[in-house]
Amino acid sequence: MKFIILGRNIDVTPGLKSAVEEKIGKLEKYFTPDTEVHVTLSVEKDRQKIEVTIPVKGSIIRSEQVSNDMYVSIDLVEEIIERQLKKYKTKLVDKQQSADSFSRLFAENDYMDDEEIKIVRTKKFDIKPMYPEDACVQMELLGHNFYVFHNAETGQVNVVYKRKGDTYGLIEPEG
Repeated sequence: MKFIILGRNIDVTPGLKSAVEEKIGKLEKYFTPDTEVHVTLSVEKDRQKIEVTIPVKGSIIRSEQVSNDMYVSIDLVEEIIERQLKKYKTKLVDKQQSADSFSRLFAENDYMDDEEIKIVRTKKFDIKPMYPEDACVQMELLGHNFYVFHNAETGQVNVVYKRKGDTYGLIEPEG
């Protein structure tokens, strides 16, 4: 695995770097040797946050964890990613689109689906053309944390969502 480690408001000391490489390195049994792992360590007040993103063909495996100790955050993020890999293994590998991103041992190993994803409700509604700002207002009026709409500027289906700190995000399709 190839590590790309960045620090925001924190110096990435040799101790932190080795802790990340040692802990996240335990996941290398799941991936091919040339898999890139993007790690961002950041500090805001008493919040020690680690974000790990592992791009694989057709998917992104990602987790972020926050605690008051960076080493605890590193431990937590490794456990979460390993759990995600085992849980979604069949969905990731069986599509064959990303099978070559994972190690053969991981692809051939059977993990129990302890929590299978089930869609229990389907909603249908008209998607009206509107601007992203109007979609944010509509989302707030409905009391939701995301809203799907037809973007009047681009003509594409977009999603606005509520972020931490009472800000908003916009998801647009690429291409």
